[in-house]
Amino acid sequence: MSDDWIKTLADRRRVKFTNQELAETAFLTAQVEGNKVVYSIILTNAKNPLSHEDVEAHFEGELSKRSPKSN
Repeated sequence: MSDDWIKTLADRRRVKFTNQELAETAFLTAQVEGNKVVYSIILTNAKNPLSHEDVEAHFEGELSKRSPKSN
């Protein structure tokens, strides 16, 4: 199962999240719009299905840092 969605953060940045679930493994990504950096996490023994809130929570630390825009 694969799911993706876009969320607008409080600072107005838009982030695309993806969640790809395979058996007990999940591959999660987050990418800020206009930024070439993609944050990714592989969860083994993940509880499936993960909610959007569960996925977003895994990236809170990275997304709370303001990244310089990529050219």
